Amino acid sequence: MDVHTRDLRYFLAVATELNFTRAAESLFVSQPALSKQIRQLERTLGADLFVRDRREVRLTAAGESLLPHAHQTLTAWQLGTNALAALRSATATVLHIGMSTSPGRGGLLPAIRSRFTAEHPEASPSLRQVDWSDPTAGLADGSSDVAFVWLPLPEPSRYAHLVLAEEPRLVALPTHHRLADRISIDFTELLDEPFLALPPSAGPLRDYWLATDARDGAPPRVGAVVAGPDETYEALVAGQGVVLVATGNASLILRGDVITIPVVGITPSRFALAWRKDDTRPLVRAYARAAQLSRGGGTTTG
Repeated sequence: MDVHTRDLRYFLAVATELNFTRAAESLFVSQPALSKQIRQLERTLGADLFVRDRREVRLTAAGESLLPHAHQTLTAWQLGTNALAALRSATATVLHIGMSTSPGRGGLLPAIRSRFTAEHPEASPSLRQVDWSDPTAGLADGSSDVAFVWLPLPEPSRYAHLVLAEEPRLVALPTHHRLADRISIDFTELLDEPFLALPPSAGPLRDYWLATDARDGAPPRVGAVVAGPDETYEALVAGQGVVLVATGNASLILRGDVITIPVVGITPSRFALAWRKDDTRPLVRAYARAAQLSRGGGTTTG
């Protein structure tokens, strides 16, 4: 049987809180997603880990038995990743930079690269494209050392980030849409529209681009799931739904038969550079420093 370390982190969160809602909040995932993951873990292990009723959540005998081993496994895994990080720190000159969206935005990427390579001429920045199913753009599985991401991130306690840009969110829709002639649209006018959604693996970022916080608890209608600009454009033209996009990303889908319109009543998007908090390698910190200087200062979070 194969169990992901994420499953053990989820199990430990519920075992600590003995409350699915609080555990989900601590993990920055939705409560239904957490419950589904725990049920999947129980099926994989062939045993119930929690007793759930209207009054309380408590560990079963199987859950009590698993608890110390889950702690030990995650501790051992962390020690292993720390050892690998130390080895990479001593030998690596390649910095893997993940992105699901081009940084663009006024020449930001060349400015960061120029500052970074001036400080570390021996380093070789390597850009890698990651599809929208991974909101961390490779940070979570270690395939990226730093990454350009959209906030919020899943499990944000694992990462530090520097906000590079705040951009209004627009709604993209086909030119034949009933609202296509509007100058701006209040989000309440979109509540009954089907929306294009990121894959479920995007976690809180999926909810963010569906603007679930502005729906007063009403669930969104998902017309299609998309994992990249091409899929998004095709779904828009096919009339499968509308989609929220950051201002700086509008050009990715404005290829004809699609327009974007400003939306009133939702928060702006936040584009950031992120890295793992426990990654203290000089190249990672130098790239973050170059990004901070290139955007004119500011402070990091996490």
